[in-house]
Amino acid sequence: MANSAVVENFLRYVKIDTQSSEESSEQVPSTERQRSLAKLLYQELTMLGAEDVRYDKEHCYVYAVIPSNMDKTVPAIGFIAHMDTSPAVSGKDVNPRIIENYDGNDIVLNQEKNIITRVSEFPMLKDCKGKRLIVTDGNTLLGGDDKAGVAEIMAAAEYLLTHPEIKHGKICIGFTPDEEVGNGVAFFDIEGFGADYAYTVDGGMLGDMSYECFYAAGAVLTITGKSVHPGYAKNIMKNAIKLAYEFYTMLPDECPENTEGYEGFYHMDSMKGTVEKAVAQYIIRDHDRTKFEERKAIFLKTAEILEKKYGAGTFQVKMSDNYYNMREMIEKRMDIVDNMVKAMEQAKVTPRISAIRGGTDGARLSFDGLLCPNICTGSEGHHGRNEFACIEDMEKIVEIILNVISITAQKFLL
Repeated sequence: MANSAVVENFLRYVKIDTQSSEESSEQVPSTERQRSLAKLLYQELTMLGAEDVRYDKEHCYVYAVIPSNMDKTVPAIGFIAHMDTSPAVSGKDVNPRIIENYDGNDIVLNQEKNIITRVSEFPMLKDCKGKRLIVTDGNTLLGGDDKAGVAEIMAAAEYLLTHPEIKHGKICIGFTPDEEVGNGVAFFDIEGFGADYAYTVDGGMLGDMSYECFYAAGAVLTITGKSVHPGYAKNIMKNAIKLAYEFYTMLPDECPENTEGYEGFYHMDSMKGTVEKAVAQYIIRDHDRTKFEERKAIFLKTAEILEKKYGAGTFQVKMSDNYYNMREMIEKRMDIVDNMVKAMEQAKVTPRISAIRGGTDGARLSFDGLLCPNICTGSEGHHGRNEFACIEDMEKIVEIILNVISITAQKFLL
């Protein structure tokens, strides 16, 4: 059954180190180690009997097709997941373990290092009581983001290929590198992929579904100071580090740790500096386009005010948009969302539609012509040592994928 295959797939994939790298994000893939999983998936898809299986040797993408077995023309549905894991925490030598019949209490991952997954910090664990969890030994992340999605798509593909009696249209499969460093679909072959629309399987807990995300921009703030002997610095020194802090305090107090839901934010992601020069990396986010543009304007205006205060050439900003809210595109075809809602309800799962407080490959794909909402993977606590995945939820997501395929086909059998 597909349900047992998903666990076997997942445990196999998480042991392969596929961390991407921000330091070499100008190249795709940013790390050669991602190729190990890509090659394995290429081999497995070929052995399963998928067609048009391709491994993009240059950029590390994997594509495959399960041909339609219907006489009528049915929309081709795509399913996409990313192979890389976050560079935030090591993904090398992942040691997963299964907790049977989880009791709903805090989970000690590593007693020696006092690494504990606390229910108070991860309240979604309450929904997992009585189920089976996959966790780590606390030394690495798990890799559910997004190897859970990879495992689920592969399990659904195996089930379709071994059950030809299930009627379906063309199914397109795509696995991408470097999603975690923002280049997941930089070289994605939309035309060759061949789907009319798709779903990224890259969300959180069971039932989660999103067709909207942030509008996102990145800004690099460079402050040029003036260094002089601190003993004789009065009215001469301009401390770039101090000026960077002044800039930060002038922005509205809307940062990630103070916001939720549809609230946008400014986030200083990193800062390096000396008295003479400081460089701060910012990300700017909002779900509303008008507010997004206002946020960018406020950022630039703040730099302009301080530039006048401290002199020409002191504050410089380089800003660029990263991605946009995919709702702009997907709301034109809400039947894609409606089909997924029905697929979840058919699996006796309550859909929980919410806006992603981040980005997704689906956002860029949607604006490039491939509409692509995002659905759950059954994993949570991503990008950290406390990451976990729920086996029963992962099995349900395989069922949901198969359901949405059947629901689409049924419309053309009537």
